[in-house]
Amino acid sequence: MRYHLKDEKGASAVEYGVMVALIATAIVATVGLLGAQLNTVFQGIVTTLGG
Repeated sequence: MRYHLKDEKGASAVEYGVMVALIATAIVATVGLLGAQLNTVFQGIVTTLGG
């Protein structure tokens, strides 16, 4: 019965879920903030290449 007290598989799964959610939020925020700037850079490259 004591082995159930040390079973942390559920807790680690929750922790991984929280980490994935935080990483996804950081990626979405970064893309949102830098999206317009990156679009300008890529448009300049396309123009330079004659596309």
